[in-house]
Amino acid sequence: MKLHELSPAKGSAKKPFRVGRGSGSGNGKTAGKGHKGQNARSGGGVRPGFQGGQLPLYRQLPKRGFHNKFGVKYAIVNLSTLEKYFEDGAVVDSAALQSSGLVDNALDGIKILGRGEITKKLTVKAAVFSETAKGKIEAAGGKTEVI
Repeated sequence: MKLHELSPAKGSAKKPFRVGRGSGSGNGKTAGKGHKGQNARSGGGVRPGFQGGQLPLYRQLPKRGFHNKFGVKYAIVNLSTLEKYFEDGAVVDSAALQSSGLVDNALDGIKILGRGEITKKLTVKAAVFSETAKGKIEAAGGKTEVI
């Protein structure tokens, strides 16, 4: 069998119905578009959400919330997680966190928070540290590096 010999199973493929080709089938003349008007014209019709000049629903509803396009979003990791997933003396950076599956997307950087306790000496490289996280890591004998 060759590619040019392939064809659909008998009766499975149906040719599209071409409107506007005589009225024997009942879809000639206006081709199912009715008589005149905006929707009967070529290229006619209205945009999605158009309600005939009435104030559309998307404009009636109030805008809610605030989105700061200059804001910074960090991927957050707690100390208890670092304690559980990393060995003593390990270097923890965004690549290590992603490979271990703790962070899916580093967003604008990693932020280390101080929830939980840490006993291992880790070298942690992140964009931001909370004061408690920094204190606990250094008290355990580890190092913190701001990237």
